[in-house]
Amino acid sequence: MEYTKHLEAPDLFHLWVAIGTVAGALQRKVWIDQYHFSWTPNFFIVLVAPPGVVSKSTSANIGMDLLRNVEGVYFGPDSVTWQALFDSFQDAATVVEGIGTTSPLTVAASELGTFLDPQNRELIDVLNDMWDGKERPITRRTRGEGPTQIERPWLNLIGCTTPGWLEEHVPSIMFKGGFMSRTVFVYQERKRFLTAYIKEKMGAHAAEYAVLRQHLINDLQTIHEIKGEYLLSKESFAWGEDWYKRHWTEKNPYGLDKELFGPYFARKQTHIHKLAMVLAAATSERRVIEVTHLMQAERLVTSLEPMMNRVLGAIVDTDETRKVAAFCQMLLACGGPVNKQMAWRVCMRQMSLDDFNNAIRASIAAGFVTEVGTGTTLELRPHLPEIAAQYGDTKPGTYSQLESHTPEASLGESAPEGTK
Repeated sequence: MEYTKHLEAPDLFHLWVAIGTVAGALQRKVWIDQYHFSWTPNFFIVLVAPPGVVSKSTSANIGMDLLRNVEGVYFGPDSVTWQALFDSFQDAATVVEGIGTTSPLTVAASELGTFLDPQNRELIDVLNDMWDGKERPITRRTRGEGPTQIERPWLNLIGCTTPGWLEEHVPSIMFKGGFMSRTVFVYQERKRFLTAYIKEKMGAHAAEYAVLRQHLINDLQTIHEIKGEYLLSKESFAWGEDWYKRHWTEKNPYGLDKELFGPYFARKQTHIHKLAMVLAAATSERRVIEVTHLMQAERLVTSLEPMMNRVLGAIVDTDETRKVAAFCQMLLACGGPVNKQMAWRVCMRQMSLDDFNNAIRASIAAGFVTEVGTGTTLELRPHLPEIAAQYGDTKPGTYSQLESHTPEASLGESAPEGTK
């Protein structure tokens, strides 16, 4: 985080790139044994943001650049075919003393669509097995060379995409399936600050960043040398058992639908323990999961849950629900009551009058807004906590021009860029 503090992308992007980077250094040489299966520290991390806004690819490439300097780390193709993927796994096959042959790859897909074809059921099934850390090899027949077998494949993925790509290419049924629940979606839509010239911002500290970069590479090389089983401390076991009971008996604090997000809830424990290994390795060479690692991992995973409805919305929303979302985000951005007439002047660029009135009715039914008054003085009073829990991440006050006490005011050409 110190190494990337001069960049515009949000903290969460840099944090999860760091997690994926450490995971790529660990590979399949470490695990948490659960007798019938093992947890290994690989992730499918996807940075999601509108195009050209928060530097998704730049953020991912910074971590991957560090990882490429670690001896023994192998990268797979970012544009995948079965042949290219199997060739990369074969190149990565390594005999690890005391463990055996593993075939670990990290894939950095700056455009997720070049790597992942959601319609390719065979590919998705193989990816699911690799995330699960299954011991069995994968075999594929080729016309010219016969069957090819990969021993203990392991895949760590960092990808970047937009809500538009998810909407267009990912069928809604896939969200209820295995791949989406195995994927960590990190959704952001704003820069953390504006920097026109990064080199100038770094100023005289460029040499310090060069030293820090080398320290990070050295640390990753040390992390890469860790091998063997991670054990949970006595306190970790106690905390993990208590958390597991609460996880399955208490209501989700962010209101996620237990049926719709069922596959994710079933794998949340795995996400947490994968991340706990990364956090432990980032701070010590001791292969022990302390309770602080589990607690921090749980907080980091849970912190992404408010964004899940945004990602889900890009996949399963209808045209009607998207218009309701746009309307609610406008209300959230106002930060308080808004005159209905003025709200329509903003929304008319995005929807018809019928759609606008339908969005109001739907929002009232959902408990997101209350109508007060009549005629030109009719006010829409948003229930901001409820809207934020559903749609989130829109900066309050974006539409400060829409104040309820000035219904005669006109946005005209003063409307902020991107107003919806």
